[in-house]
Amino acid sequence: MDILYQIRARQDSFSAGEGRIARLMLDDVGFAASASLEDLAQRAEVSTATLSRFARTVGCRDLRDLRLQLAQASGVGSRFLDPAGTPEQSAFYRQIVGDIETTLRQHLAGFDESRFADAVKMLGQARMIHAFGMGGCSTLCSDELQVRLVRLGYPIAVCHDAVMMRVTAASLNAEQVLIVCSLTGITPELLETVGLARNYGARILAITRAESPLAELADILLPLQGAETSFIYKPTAARYGMLLAIDVLATELALASPEDNQERLRRIKLALDEYRGGDDHLPLGD
Repeated sequence: MDILYQIRARQDSFSAGEGRIARLMLDDVGFAASASLEDLAQRAEVSTATLSRFARTVGCRDLRDLRLQLAQASGVGSRFLDPAGTPEQSAFYRQIVGDIETTLRQHLAGFDESRFADAVKMLGQARMIHAFGMGGCSTLCSDELQVRLVRLGYPIAVCHDAVMMRVTAASLNAEQVLIVCSLTGITPELLETVGLARNYGARILAITRAESPLAELADILLPLQGAETSFIYKPTAARYGMLLAIDVLATELALASPEDNQERLRRIKLALDEYRGGDDHLPLGD
């Protein structure tokens, strides 16, 4: 149950006493979750009987269940519970750009060239590469891996469906590499799939948060940093760190065989020019 939603949805139907309880809980979820029943009743200026009636009104079995639901709601984090201010438009434009610049600098400083060299070697030895990602950014970035690697001649397939990821993982062996994208490194379906792939000898390249469960399963880790700001309305800047890791990896792969890849890129440019035209500096199908 989402107790805060249940309380907000019923605000118009509460009695005067129940309305005071509702406002108290919505204004200070942390207090409501930790306070004694006596303190709650005193702060809301109601009786414990009214508290019990309120608990049943919002769908809880009793006061104990209500307190449990409030404790779970308070665990979501203060930046999603505290009143949110709306900055001036120009201010949040600057904040978005500033956060992107900050995360790019942090990731670049944290990258280890030897990790990328090891990844290039591992991918160069793979008979087949698979890229998995779930969620918004991780899904897009696993697709981005296919866009980057296919033009360099690497055999790569992408999957986002949990069932097909399990099917694919069960078919892998030591000649294949699995690249897993995850900003958090804790998505259950990905962890189960990677464990299954490892059982069959597949090598794992993870682009994920350092010291996460997924990072511990990887043969090679390209670490991400995922610190978030208190401005909850903008997309996470951490996804630019994942894109940077992919761009660095793709460039390292291209420079591992520059002459061969120059010829592949020339052929792609020729095919696109015949298809769409355009000047010499248009991107290659991006």
